[in-house]
Amino acid sequence: MVLGATSMYLGAAVAVGLFDDVAPSAVAWLRIAGAALVLLIWVRPPRQAWQWSRLRLAGCFGLITAGMNITFYEALAHLPMGTTVALEFLGPITVAALGSRTRRDIAALVLAGLGVVLIADVRWSGTGVGVLLALAAAACWAGYIVLGKRVAARGAGVEDLATGFVIAALVTSPLAWWVLEAVDGRGSSEAVGDGVSPVALIGQGLVLGVASTAIPYALDQVVLRRVGRARFAILLALLPVTAAVIGLIVLGQVPRPLEAVGIAAVALAVAVRSVDEDEIPPS
Repeated sequence: MVLGATSMYLGAAVAVGLFDDVAPSAVAWLRIAGAALVLLIWVRPPRQAWQWSRLRLAGCFGLITAGMNITFYEALAHLPMGTTVALEFLGPITVAALGSRTRRDIAALVLAGLGVVLIADVRWSGTGVGVLLALAAAACWAGYIVLGKRVAARGAGVEDLATGFVIAALVTSPLAWWVLEAVDGRGSSEAVGDGVSPVALIGQGLVLGVASTAIPYALDQVVLRRVGRARFAILLALLPVTAAVIGLIVLGQVPRPLEAVGIAAVALAVAVRSVDEDEIPPS
């Protein structure tokens, strides 16, 4: 989870740089399309992976993942980062709540939610549209966990990631129009925006796809095969903790006292989360 979060936030740095030249939803499409291309080359899914019996679930998983990325990026255009993160985390919190069976589970859930809110530096400002987009991202994140567990249980998660992202990239391909708009002359070698060439734009899209999607989501499949949906939802609280640690090590951003409390709360939540029957890996 920590390795996946580290890769995801390194990719996020690339995404922020693209927002000046490309619409947020188009950046999300670049992320999915880049991941689809890289996974196709790396995994080379066999013919069986393209059969409808497998492609149906993989396609739904890819589409819910694309929806999660698109709505989150668009929400960032209307809300502060901390508020968006906190609202989106309602998705995993809901999954964890539905899977809670003991008082320890509830305690872990409360600690994780409190920790995320403290780390995210929530500021209740923005627009109603932003709130709706963030809540849509939360719903998609919940769907990502539920479908991701089903994909992992089949034992061919990386293959289904590849085919699912291909389906998602094709279905959302109209968003590529804004990528083309960002390119002066649509494919010319001239620079665009603040000196970003079309080749550099495509390269950034591939880096974004690998760092923010292919690596972390493939690692999610590894984790989901070993733990249940509820515990995985709690483990997702490690994402903002990882971001805070990266900020400290790389940027020298010392966490504020409340952020430090939030980090401790998440660490405690992960520690006290009890193991349940849902976490028994498939035979």
